[in-house]
Amino acid sequence: MPTNKLKDQQIKSLKPLPKAYKVFDGGGLFLYVTPTGGKFWRVAYRLHGKPQTIAFGPYPEISLAAAREKLAALKTTLRSGDSPMAERHSKRKTPTFADACAAYWSGRNDVSDGYKTNASRALTMHLYPSLGNIPIGAISRNDLLACLQRMNAAGKYEYVRKVRMWAGQVWDWAIENGHATENPAASIRPEKAFGKNPVESFAALSLREVPDFLERLALERDLNSVLACRMLALTWVRTGELRTMTWDDIDDNTWVIPAAKMKRRREHIVPLSRQAQAILAEMQLRSAGNYVFPAPHRLDRPMSENAILYLIARIGFKGRMTGHGWRTIASTWANERGYAPDAIERQLAHTPDNKVRAAYNKAEYLPLRREMMQAWADWLIPS
Repeated sequence: MPTNKLKDQQIKSLKPLPKAYKVFDGGGLFLYVTPTGGKFWRVAYRLHGKPQTIAFGPYPEISLAAAREKLAALKTTLRSGDSPMAERHSKRKTPTFADACAAYWSGRNDVSDGYKTNASRALTMHLYPSLGNIPIGAISRNDLLACLQRMNAAGKYEYVRKVRMWAGQVWDWAIENGHATENPAASIRPEKAFGKNPVESFAALSLREVPDFLERLALERDLNSVLACRMLALTWVRTGELRTMTWDDIDDNTWVIPAAKMKRRREHIVPLSRQAQAILAEMQLRSAGNYVFPAPHRLDRPMSENAILYLIARIGFKGRMTGHGWRTIASTWANERGYAPDAIERQLAHTPDNKVRAAYNKAEYLPLRREMMQAWADWLIPS
């Protein structure tokens, strides 16, 4: 096998990827590059026919030349028939899982005390009873999985994923410090091993049911909640975004929602149809505060998060419709009429799957979206 294939400049240029990967120098020596950008020297070798891995330490603390020197020394040890791990273990006792957790988390000064406390408590409660006193290098994947599956069986679907992640970080530390050769947590695939919480769906009417809903809504007095429900329909936003809408966010025929108010923390532009602007004109006559849809008796607070839901229940559509349901209805309407999927998804403030497309200018498709939103408003509330 060719050796000395790596160059320092090449190593420096290695970039992190979503998953860890290996770059080989030859002779079993390789760099293990983590998703966070860490680069660690490791060697894959066989002892008595069994595959083994040993860690030399991080780059650049361990230079390329030093790693190769360590590889040469390792090969000398192997030729003599000795185990390279035996010398390490003779110098220091392998820590138990509990010892390793304590050592690792005490050294995590890059996270808050609260985060460390939560992680340590979770490992103590769910893994220590079975694994705490076992040397960390002796714990198998099945040992760890058995503990995690008990959490999964109790319905702790999200929590078990966090515990696996926190335990995996401890094993990474143990490997780099020579206390273990494999990370059993890394080989457990959460999407396959654990269950998932049921996805909450938001009730939404079919397109043919919308006229009946609007006809019933028209029988209500022009309460703020009624106007808010109509505005929700006309803009395709989420209820929380509408509730916190302020006059400062309105720029003529455009509503610019600050990133801090958005679910995905990105500024969102909403074209306002003539019908939406008419509702704003009506609300300007009613609202003396900064919120467009304030609480009934507190102008300094936004409308209740349940105001629209209570309205929908009161007019007889409980369980069949929600405020969020307007997004489903509008998306169905736009797709059936052949509008560009990218424009529809951008109007719904969904993040594109393609990273290049996600980097487009924030106003991309705005002319088409403005045309689409006016057509939707004319279908929904003919002027």
